Amino acid sequence: MGRTDGSDRRVTTAPIDDSTATILHVDMDAFFASVELLDRPDARGKPAIVGHPGPRSVVTSATYEARKFGVRSAMPVSQALRLCPQAIILPPHMHKYREYSQKVMAIFSEVTPLVEPLSIDEAFLDVSGARRLLGSPRRIAELIRARVFEETGLTCSVGAASTKFVAKLASGRAKPDGLLVIPESETIAYLRPLPVGALWGVGASTQESLQRMGLRTVADLADAPLHVLQKTVGEAAGRKLHDLANGRDARGVTVESREKSVGHEMTFEQDVSDPDHLRREMLRLSNQVGARLRSSDLVGRTVALKIRFSDFRTIARSRTLAEPTNVGRRIFEEAWQVYEGLGLGGTPIRLIGVRMEQLADGGDSRLALWDPDEEWRETERTLDAVSARFGRGMIGPASLVKPQNDADTGAEDGRNPRWISD
Repeated sequence: MGRTDGSDRRVTTAPIDDSTATILHVDMDAFFASVELLDRPDARGKPAIVGHPGPRSVVTSATYEARKFGVRSAMPVSQALRLCPQAIILPPHMHKYREYSQKVMAIFSEVTPLVEPLSIDEAFLDVSGARRLLGSPRRIAELIRARVFEETGLTCSVGAASTKFVAKLASGRAKPDGLLVIPESETIAYLRPLPVGALWGVGASTQESLQRMGLRTVADLADAPLHVLQKTVGEAAGRKLHDLANGRDARGVTVESREKSVGHEMTFEQDVSDPDHLRREMLRLSNQVGARLRSSDLVGRTVALKIRFSDFRTIARSRTLAEPTNVGRRIFEEAWQVYEGLGLGGTPIRLIGVRMEQLADGGDSRLALWDPDEEWRETERTLDAVSARFGRGMIGPASLVKPQNDADTGAEDGRNPRWISD
């Protein structure tokens, strides 16, 4: 979720020479919140927060009305409600976000084959080859915005420029529901007044270092001698920042993009130290990771475990497998061995996460002559088929069943799930 609340919004309304602005950055507006509002018309135009009401929940997304009160992503929901007590809480539904993301990305692909998704709700498009058929870049951006709204009911903001960096800056400035065109001839003038923090790669520590040198704006950085900048932030980073500050960004739109990792994590309502509870949760997360890998025909070679303690101290450990896998049970067993190796005993844990890294196409993997996961692989494929027909959660490992005094009554839709022996 972006941090803008729309207060400094700027859009293109007057005629402009957009012939050089062939790279578009399209960013959905408050995407998760906007998707939830499709089913909650009563909450439109009001401060709303996507998250759970529990004490450990964090803000996933928020409407622009809520952002004006200072609500931001990753902020504890409890803090968000102190800033904006009247905010409406909207529980998240990830399957909806994926569904609408697919619809939006399909629209982009119908406009140009040169689409580079950055995340579930944003992408770069190179429309230089689409001008002949669809018109100028500005016209194409307007067509995209209109189609997205007509076919999904959602709004998006678009930045059009000659480089990826400036296009992304422009889309952020156009939010919400706007279009900003920055022609190549106006790029430098647009960049120079911005704070150095607007540059890609400038985090809080880098910004502090630059400001100690007296470099507070992009203009300051652009005019600084390159060798002085490199002495402060390093040779490679210094050159990159100097190029961006001077409007130079040679990167093109990259069509083929593969997920670098697949993971799921859970923040507990209360700190957990019970090994059985942790084991069930880790198995559930591992199964979700495995299901996502299989749905994308991917396998992974490295299992990563993330743990956050009650004092917010966070550790991450990983384990590389001899053979890549997308079997949830194998992922769980490796993750559990990593956990046991930490020797945490009864240390209370606030958050736990399981992630698969070093991904490759499933068809590229070569299984050994003896496959120790063969039985579980077939079982999980059966679960995938059942889930595709009846919904996920209707069948699963018996290990995930909680003790009777802690058991759930059934799946979310009220039907009782069936469990297989493991």
